[in-house]
Amino acid sequence: MNAKVKGYILGAVAAATYGMNPLFTLPLYKEGMDPDSVLFFRYLFAIPILGIMLKARGRNFRLKRKEIFSLVILGWLVAISSLTLFQSYNFMEAGIASTILFVYPILVALIMAVAFKEKITLQTVFCILLALSGIGLLYKGGEGATLNLIGVGLVMASALSYAVYIVGVNRPILKDVATLKVTFYVLLFGLSLFLIRVDFGQSLHVVDKWYLWGNLIALAVFPTAISFLCTTQAIQYIGSTPTAILGALEPVTAVFFGVTIFGESLTPRLCCGITLIILAVTFIIAGSNITPHLVRFRKLFPKLPLKHSKKQEDA
Repeated sequence: MNAKVKGYILGAVAAATYGMNPLFTLPLYKEGMDPDSVLFFRYLFAIPILGIMLKARGRNFRLKRKEIFSLVILGWLVAISSLTLFQSYNFMEAGIASTILFVYPILVALIMAVAFKEKITLQTVFCILLALSGIGLLYKGGEGATLNLIGVGLVMASALSYAVYIVGVNRPILKDVATLKVTFYVLLFGLSLFLIRVDFGQSLHVVDKWYLWGNLIALAVFPTAISFLCTTQAIQYIGSTPTAILGALEPVTAVFFGVTIFGESLTPRLCCGITLIILAVTFIIAGSNITPHLVRFRKLFPKLPLKHSKKQEDA
């Protein structure tokens, strides 16, 4: 098997494992867990995994004082993105939520245009209109039913907070910090938000069934550690942009599990909406000048590609 084939397989695995979020989260909700408790344990279990990975690669945990504040802010941005996404699962089907979330690269393009005066091309405008059309189709579902407005708002808040994070993590202050170390501290500082929200453990919902603990561990292993590792390797084999485009499998995987396991509905109208959003994001990643801002690393919660030019040292 040549390197390119390996890269595409690894990229597909990375995207598919991230799409497993609903697979492990919804059973926990069914047993009465709230998003804060689920995410507290997910972050808590993922941190030592990434810490072991960091030490295994011969890295240290040291930070410069000027880097700490930036990582605290970034950690909270990712935590807010995770929280609003997981809260949206209580208001709408997880597969649809994961698809709407996939518009965050388009939000990155808008942020770069507004805040950093980057030119918006006709292609970007077209992709925005395409994505909005897709969201419109998702919002107006089958048989005249509409999606819950609170759920849509939560997903858009998740996409926006992650888009701000993507822009922020590419600022010069963190350019010399290895990607794995950034990920470790983003999780660590993000955990502090959930620690506060569960009243330092007073309102933490602890599961009492062994298989539910398996779900919590699986959330830390599959959508986090395995997805991250496969992404890193995929970028080394095929580069950042193809790996980012393969991210289109993330909402597809989420929809697949939602329909086959949780009985979520999938009408032709919803299929069209999902397709339009995936096409819009694929076009903007493949041909837009925002790609450099989407390659620090592939979605953590969710994740985007590592910057290929950072060489393998930052991986």
